[in-house]
Amino acid sequence: MRNPFKQNSPIIEVPIVESGRYHKDTKGVINIEAIHPNSDVKHVIDSNYCSSFEKFTPDAQDGVRAMEATTIVWTRQHLIVAYILMWIVTFIDALQQGTSGALVPWVTTHFQQHSLTAYTGVMSSIIGGVLKLTLAQILNIFGRPQGFALSVAFLALGLALMAACNGVQLYAAAQIFYWLGYNGMSYTLGIFIADTSSLQNRGFMFGYVNSPYIITVWIAGPLSQYFLSGPGWRTFYIAFAIITVIAAIPVFWLFMWNYRKAVNAGIITIEKSNRTFIESIKYYAVQFDVGGLFLAMGGLVFFLLPFSLYSYQEGKWRSPLCISFWTIGVLMMVTFVLYEKYIAPVRFMPYDLFLDPTVLGANILAATVFFSFYLWNAYFSSFLQVVSGLSLRDATYVSNIYIVGSCFFSVIVGLLIKVSGRFKWIALTLGLPITALGVGLMAHFRHSSHPVVWLILCQLLIAFSGGALVITEQIAVMAATDHQYIAVVLALEGMFSAVGGGIGSSVAAAIWTGVFPVKLMEYLPVEKRGEWAGIYASLGTQLQFKKGTATRVAIERAYGDAQMAMCAAATAVLVFGFVSVLLWRDIRVCDFKQTKGRVV
Repeated sequence: MRNPFKQNSPIIEVPIVESGRYHKDTKGVINIEAIHPNSDVKHVIDSNYCSSFEKFTPDAQDGVRAMEATTIVWTRQHLIVAYILMWIVTFIDALQQGTSGALVPWVTTHFQQHSLTAYTGVMSSIIGGVLKLTLAQILNIFGRPQGFALSVAFLALGLALMAACNGVQLYAAAQIFYWLGYNGMSYTLGIFIADTSSLQNRGFMFGYVNSPYIITVWIAGPLSQYFLSGPGWRTFYIAFAIITVIAAIPVFWLFMWNYRKAVNAGIITIEKSNRTFIESIKYYAVQFDVGGLFLAMGGLVFFLLPFSLYSYQEGKWRSPLCISFWTIGVLMMVTFVLYEKYIAPVRFMPYDLFLDPTVLGANILAATVFFSFYLWNAYFSSFLQVVSGLSLRDATYVSNIYIVGSCFFSVIVGLLIKVSGRFKWIALTLGLPITALGVGLMAHFRHSSHPVVWLILCQLLIAFSGGALVITEQIAVMAATDHQYIAVVLALEGMFSAVGGGIGSSVAAAIWTGVFPVKLMEYLPVEKRGEWAGIYASLGTQLQFKKGTATRVAIERAYGDAQMAMCAAATAVLVFGFVSVLLWRDIRVCDFKQTKGRVV
């Protein structure tokens, strides 16, 4: 593409434009129609830019138009560099996430509260998921790079706070910032992919950008073992807070540089609102539906926390804390629905999109799959170390098979969608049946009497089918709308995934705290029952008892009973997944164009 500011470039003069609408006159000269036709301000634009102009998505918000303008002006080389940089960011993100996941049981053990392992992610998962809709508004109003930068800042802050925490409660609070940033980064990269790829190729590009997980899974285990045995888990969090920021800067710079290039070329203009600071606060409070966010997040958190905390209360489920939390949660969620329907100036939930059968079905599938996954996976790493006798490194390898397999198979699924032009059949034939088989077999093999190889087989089945489900549900929500609402529907899908995962973690914690301590007391030798509380609270204490001893066998049996209950529930809930996919329309992704400018 030629430089629009070189003196020997052919140029034409056009008004400042926002909409990108254009037409050719009888002589073939391109004229751009401005939203403000009375403006006499002119910009010089390269005619080569004009030849690539396409209509912006009708009624698109500023952030959407800004991204479409960016894809118009950037070169093929910049498109290639963008995907390389996104791959690097995903690599760093995957490495720190995999290592952090392996260290969580040891962080809770450090504070003598191993049973709260699942609890640490409940609030962060819910809040991070619900706030994706706010992030979608940030991307649509302010721009994709700005949302990306905000996500990186939250992730770095969360990692730093985890390094400095002095208890499980503060660690869980730090995870809110961490998961808000982590989910935001992966979500924003997904929007970048949606903005820069055709719908037919998008599944493959999602698979490509997520392919670093295939590599990092083999590094996360040794890395977690290194930090646990050497510098410590606090050093890990500080190191990756710095590394993540360094890796993210080039991505932000590339997109912002091309955005400024579009502005300088006159394809899009920047207008000041002339609002005062207070007026801006009021305006954005309405646009981001602060009231709805508060009610939705508060209601979900209050409703789900008792599942994790009930075993610590006198009276269990009937304790005043559990009853009050559930009451507050239900009231807040009911108030949220009424507020959105009758009061909210800008609705938190885009009902017309939400009720589309394909979008609704994909969201239900996302919630179901993540509910099932977090239900059986919550204490899986601890199970592998205690019952299967694996080291932290080897346990990380096994528990990360899902990540490797799903990311590898997602590339294949992307190619299948490109070749066939459809996606529904993949979810029905390759996704859900194999997932149900894998999770169901996990319920049978989660006992010390079965070799770990059978668990690995189950993980492979779940991994390959999981790749099919994640890609197809994302393609489903995007195929059901246009570019203007891509960020919103992906945010909805992400919110349902996060809420489903939060509920899964809550139920896992409820099963664990309800089954494991009871069975542990039942199976422990009489002379060891006085040590029951210490064994229950610490993964390190559990591992101190040698394999084959009566105490270790009792611990393993208690693990097996709790894990079997989790896997049985995780299998049963997948019935909702089959129903949800049947709601999808059988859309041909090759029949229409959704994105603008230079895309893959």
